[in-house]
Amino acid sequence: MGTGKTTIGAQLARLLDYDFVDADQEIERRTGASVALIFDVEGEAGFRARETRIIEELTLRERIVLATGGGAVLAEDNRHWLAERGFVVYLRTSVETLIKRMRYDTSRPLLQTADPERTLRDIIEAREPLYSAIADLVIDTGRLSVRQVVKRITSNLP
Repeated sequence: MGTGKTTIGAQLARLLDYDFVDADQEIERRTGASVALIFDVEGEAGFRARETRIIEELTLRERIVLATGGGAVLAEDNRHWLAERGFVVYLRTSVETLIKRMRYDTSRPLLQTADPERTLRDIIEAREPLYSAIADLVIDTGRLSVRQVVKRITSNLP
């Protein structure tokens, strides 16, 4: 969340001549509802079930760059499909940088709390080991341009 995965993924896909697919945007396209609305109506569990179905399907496609939502790694099936079917890049960014980037963003349901910084720290603490376990490549994006991140990814692809 807030690491630049959509921007970086789109540029990487363009460079590789692959399709770019953002799993959250695909869910929104198919349902006709925003992620925030799905969270409101179905709760996080309902959204995560939709996310898992989409990731299972999308990881079977070839020649795509797939951006997943930050919580996708919470489901064991998602971690399995991502690790087995693709080259996983974990875009890591400091909490301080993420807070600056998302300060005015009201579209993040999990950050609509009294203390979004504490919530973000808790989310990262819980997810960091899961991201790291499946990542083929970890890139700290805080001080890098989009172009630099894309170059690092392409230079590390198998």
